[in-house]
Order: sequence, then C-alpha cells, then structure tokens
Amino acid sequence: MRTLSLLIATAASVLAGPAVAHPGGLNAEGCHTNRRTGEYHCHRSSRSSAAPARPQGFTSRPPAQRGSGAYANCAAARAAGAAPVRRGDPGYGPHLDRDGDGVGCERG
Repeated sequence: MRTLSLLIATAASVLAGPAVAHPGGLNAEGCHTNRRTGEYHCHRSSRSSAAPARPQGFTSRPPAQRGSGAYANCAAARAAGAAPVRRGDPGYGPHLDRDGDGVGCERG
C-alpha cells in the first residue's frame, strides 16, 4: 500500500509540472498567440524547426498607425477591430486613454 501511494504521488508530481508550465489555450500543434505581443509561437517541439504556419482564419491586427506603434486615434483602432486597446497591447498609446486607466478607446 505504501509503495502504491508513493508511486501515485510521484506520478502526480511529474505530470503536474507540464500542466502548470503553461495555462493552456494551445491549438493542436501546441501553438498560440501571445495576447500581449501578438506573437504566434509554439511550445511543443514535435514539428520541424521551421516556423509554423498560421492557422486558417487567423486574423492579425493591421500594422499600427503612426511611427510610435500606436493607432492614430480611436476611430482607427475601432476600424481595425482592436478597440478597446489596453496598455501593453500592440497599437496602444497614451493619447487613446483619456482617463489614464490603461484602457484606451473604451466606450462609455
């Protein structure tokens, strides 16, 4: 009985590590898009070292407006489907955040 308990505890600790290493949201290839940076990357190395193709139907935000990387205004962010834009997101700029709460182009 003691050996069985030790075996179960060892298996649980070994299997819990990879589960905790990433919160999930991976597609069938083990890839996902980083919400903060917009980067598409993979965690599983079963595929070749070449960069994976983006999944069908994937739509990325268009290149940011102006040289600063931020949208020129909220109309441009809304037209790109990016509003509301949060601090740290591609396309965010302090000029889009009227109340300074870190969320630009919010309604209301």
